[in-house]
Amino acid sequence: MINVVVLSLLTGLAVGILFTALKLPLPAPNAFAGVMGIVGIYLGSLAWPMISKLFS
Repeated sequence: MINVVVLSLLTGLAVGILFTALKLPLPAPNAFAGVMGIVGIYLGSLAWPMISKLFS
């Protein structure tokens, strides 16, 4: 698990450096919208088992 976190951080760092060096806009939403998107994905993954039980 920790390896995935470190690799994600390093990949993000590399992309940030590359895009800034090339003077391109960062390929990410603003901070709050990005965090809310991640929270929505997580909540959806928690909700799916409950929803699937309703229809089975």
